[in-house]
Amino acid sequence: MRRKRYERFRRAVIGVTLSALASGGLLAATTAPSTAAPTPPTAAATPTTTWTVRDPAHSALTARLALDPAGELRLAVTRDGAPVLAPGRLGLRTDRHDLTTGLRLVDREDRAVHDAYRMTTGKELRRSATARETTFAFRGADGARLGVVVRVSDDGVAYRYVLDERGPVTVTGEASAFEVPKDAKAWVQPYATSYENERTETTAGAANEAEPKECAGDTCSFGYPALFETGGTYVLLTEADVDGRYSGSHLDHKDGGSAYSVALADDAPVTSPGPLATPWRTAIVGGLDTLVGSTLVDDLAPPSRVADTSWIRPGTDDWSWLSDTSSPGDLDRQRDFVDYAAAHGLEYTLVDAGWKASWVPELVRYARARGVDVILWFDWADLRTQAQRDAWFAKIKAWGVVGVKVDYMYSDSQSTFQWYDAILRDTAERHLMIDFHGATIPRGLQRTWPQVMSVEGVRGEENGQNPARDVFLAFTRNIVGSMDYTPTWFSRPNRQNSLAHELALPVVYESGWTSLGDNPEGFAAQPVAERYLEQLPTAWDETRLVSGGPGRTSGGERQAVLARRSGDRWFVGGILAGAGATMEAPLGLLGKGTWRLETIADHDGQLRRTVRTVTAKDTLAVPAVTDGGFTALACPATRGRTDCARPVTTAPATTLATDPASVTAEAGGKASFGATFTLPEGAALRDVRLAVDRGRLPAGWTVTGSDVRAASLPAGKELTGHWTVTVARDQPGGTVEVPVVATYAHPAGGNAPRVHVEEVVRVSVPLHGTLYASDQPFLAESNGYGPVERDQSNGEAGGQDGKPLTIGGTVYAKGLGMNAPGQVRIDLQGRCTRFEAHVGIDDETSGRGSVTFTVLGDDESPLATTGVLRGGEAAVSLTADVTGVHTLTLTADDGGDGKNYDHADWGLARLTCAD
Repeated sequence: MRRKRYERFRRAVIGVTLSALASGGLLAATTAPSTAAPTPPTAAATPTTTWTVRDPAHSALTARLALDPAGELRLAVTRDGAPVLAPGRLGLRTDRHDLTTGLRLVDREDRAVHDAYRMTTGKELRRSATARETTFAFRGADGARLGVVVRVSDDGVAYRYVLDERGPVTVTGEASAFEVPKDAKAWVQPYATSYENERTETTAGAANEAEPKECAGDTCSFGYPALFETGGTYVLLTEADVDGRYSGSHLDHKDGGSAYSVALADDAPVTSPGPLATPWRTAIVGGLDTLVGSTLVDDLAPPSRVADTSWIRPGTDDWSWLSDTSSPGDLDRQRDFVDYAAAHGLEYTLVDAGWKASWVPELVRYARARGVDVILWFDWADLRTQAQRDAWFAKIKAWGVVGVKVDYMYSDSQSTFQWYDAILRDTAERHLMIDFHGATIPRGLQRTWPQVMSVEGVRGEENGQNPARDVFLAFTRNIVGSMDYTPTWFSRPNRQNSLAHELALPVVYESGWTSLGDNPEGFAAQPVAERYLEQLPTAWDETRLVSGGPGRTSGGERQAVLARRSGDRWFVGGILAGAGATMEAPLGLLGKGTWRLETIADHDGQLRRTVRTVTAKDTLAVPAVTDGGFTALACPATRGRTDCARPVTTAPATTLATDPASVTAEAGGKASFGATFTLPEGAALRDVRLAVDRGRLPAGWTVTGSDVRAASLPAGKELTGHWTVTVARDQPGGTVEVPVVATYAHPAGGNAPRVHVEEVVRVSVPLHGTLYASDQPFLAESNGYGPVERDQSNGEAGGQDGKPLTIGGTVYAKGLGMNAPGQVRIDLQGRCTRFEAHVGIDDETSGRGSVTFTVLGDDESPLATTGVLRGGEAAVSLTADVTGVHTLTLTADDGGDGKNYDHADWGLARLTCAD
């Protein structure tokens, strides 16, 4: 009977492991039990037993798992026989079992794993990984079961735990630790959930001296990835495959010690449905060239959950916030950035905090007509719930926005990772790309969710400049995934590095979306940089470390030189921190033949470009200024090729006019209109289509009239279409925008997306019957905290974060939730006669706050008002005669004691309009 239970356990652990490995994309090529017989379940305690797992080629890395007489596990790593990581504790605790001691082996299985996959972003788009993986099955002193999976590849060692329990599993902590020699050089970052502290060069034993101190007593916390060097071997510690089943973690270190222990986020337990496979505790091991080229973190992650990735497009965006924080709120200034992106072949414009929903659709139409797509910034508070995401994503997708930048998560908790799971699923379903800012570090999520274009998790350029930090990041944070550093603010006041150093950063750092930090005027002052950035890809076929390292050279400076290949062109970026020195880049990576090499370096305070012919036997030597650098671009020296630049092909100016631009139709009625698309001048457009976007019409609306197509549209020739829309019979009053769209093949050809030119016909449906204010579009809105809410109270942060509208114990299903001072404007078309609402301060303020409510007509003439209403009072009925009013304004003002707690509710705010 005991033997049967043992066999069931062995199969369960192996089954859970196989499931976890399958979710990680690992294809088992062989499954061969160890030739050594497993220890039977009844075996007595024995002296320390050690098992080894070697890399597939048996050439360099070996992991040694040891079980001592007390039943405690330790894992050590060697490279070429030399110790790299000393034996470090393994094990975990659940709310029911202590699986850190009293363990005994019951089975071991070995397998070779081979994996091939494609990425949409990253240092290498086509990946191939081979590893040796061993699953050890243990029993605890109380009979509880623990699986330990150890994996060794040519670029590192990783392990994870497997619990085969059914039902919820609660892990209260891990014994996991990495033992690093105390005298090992260390480059560590004191832990913060923003990952925005500076890194410090120190030793493993003295790391707790790093500032700012993130410590409790004699124990300090450090964030991933943490870099160490011992005996010429580098070790980068991090974790992989973290999602909502678990929390993120960090490393804890006691003063003067050698152990770096894994600590769960907030020291809080995690609960997950069983069976559970924990994240991989990961050590990337080797020379610096191995670390820089490593894909281990992605190799350990689950495979892509997005079958069709054709809509995902890495690229470069111009971003106004860094150089002018108020500019995202200025439509005209955002047009300037769109114009710049269009002129220089940039794929995107990123509109950061401050944009207005009232003008974003207009900006998107303006940008798309010029071959530029728009990315929108969001505070995560606006996307925290499923309802918020459903509402916003549907809206911005209809506007034509292609991606979002989401900010301010600042947490490694399990609940936050569950939120990541949800928003990643939602953006994949909506075909929206995403950049996480104010976020944790990547742990392989770009493999699983290929729409993730970049992740901050770094002290980037918006937090000031530090040339030494720039070098450190090349060997730490950017190794584990895309890094949203936002470089190239050339016109920055009091810039702390050279122009060439700044230009090199988007080559040295990999990011699927690279957000350029300067403004159009700043870029225009650097035409050499503009030309280089026009050529620069953001996803790569190959990445190599050319020279440099995080430590100081004999001359006292630090250097990093990386090369990245796209097709047949190599882009090289070199950065230096410290006094000027000659930077060298051996060109052996170029391969056979002769090559054109363009080099850009600092010269008399400006950038200078030179071109020469080289071979793989040459070494590029560039004199760099203090905190300087260089960039280079190499391409095969084919006949007639004088440089490596490729033409920048932009979308031509076109016109799309609708006739009429606006029309009126009753509910159930019809409206007819036409549209004409023209190319004023230039080469003929190919594969042109003119149509009404039927998918974006309200439910119940229909369209008659055919799409119009032309295989070729020469300059001066018109493409014209005519359509009739039928309004739904139950359509409420208001204005509906009917999109008319002309698309054509981008002149650049290849994989460039079609150019989208759009105008809208505004169909005005007369207001009729009884209408709720919360169902009407706002002409404008403002609020003391957060947005004005529809049918809920004001939560003071993100949209839709309020509660049911409640005044004096009465709950109102419909209405508006403001925080004074707040205001909305609504178009009444001159068709309504009466406004009414039950107003007061929401009960959620617990009797605090004071507000006055006012109804204004055209020219802001007062129609009705209340006195000062206070928290805890019953609702007051507010009515107004709005006969003939076109623009209705509802205002809530502070009652005299400040805006805090002024949650002003307009319960059942409704309008009576003509039938």
